Amino acid sequence: MDELIQRLKELTLGITDRLGETTYEELELFVEDRQELVDSIAEQAEICKSTPAQKQEINRILEYDNVILDRMNALRSEAQDWLQKRNQAKVQRSAYEAAYTPDSFLMDRRK
Repeated sequence: MDELIQRLKELTLGITDRLGETTYEELELFVEDRQELVDSIAEQAEICKSTPAQKQEINRILEYDNVILDRMNALRSEAQDWLQKRNQAKVQRSAYEAAYTPDSFLMDRRK
């Protein structure tokens, strides 16, 4: 279990070291890899009891969660803003587009 905890620590420190420049794809891969490690640690914890040192190390790793979550929320907010701007531009563009058929005729009537 110590090896799994060490791999989790290295993975977490690796992503936090370059958190400012990570993309959402990298964060997605990180979450998938991390989940596999956490599942493996949980399986090992059921087989043999974890030591206080192991629990302490896991708690230290979990302290990085807030920083990682903040970055994920920032990326989500950027994506939301981009989608809103795109939709707004689409609405404005459609307002200026001609709503008539190009082959139609205009007929005036005189009274």
